[in-house]
Amino acid sequence: MRRNETSEGKSVRLLRVGEQVRHALSDILMRGDVHDATLSATMISITEVRMSPDLKHAMAFVKPLSAGRDAEDAVILKALRTNTAYLQSEVAKRVNLKYAAKLKFLLDESFDEGGKIDQLLRDPKVARDLADDSGDQPA
Repeated sequence: MRRNETSEGKSVRLLRVGEQVRHALSDILMRGDVHDATLSATMISITEVRMSPDLKHAMAFVKPLSAGRDAEDAVILKALRTNTAYLQSEVAKRVNLKYAAKLKFLLDESFDEGGKIDQLLRDPKVARDLADDSGDQPA
């Protein structure tokens, strides 16, 4: 590690490179550069890319912007994994790194988890308990 580089500086670099890879992947998918019928027919959001500390591996979290059926998500994930070599080479051309990062695609389930938490918080029993805790009277 360089003398003036802190662990915080290193994490900022990981975040910055992850964002560059995310933008490159999003651009490739948005333009339809991948010649795959499944990927061409679906809007896919790259929600986050996490880089390994050595920048040689990237985990790309994806969210298909379809109805959200698990079967469709699995088909889209399979199509992304099938086209990984092409996507890696395109990302390597667009993001200037010493090594081309190996991509791994995972479904981003954080939106679903957030929805479940929101639904729980709206449950009348939970809302009543929350109102009791804060001293407010339920409406």
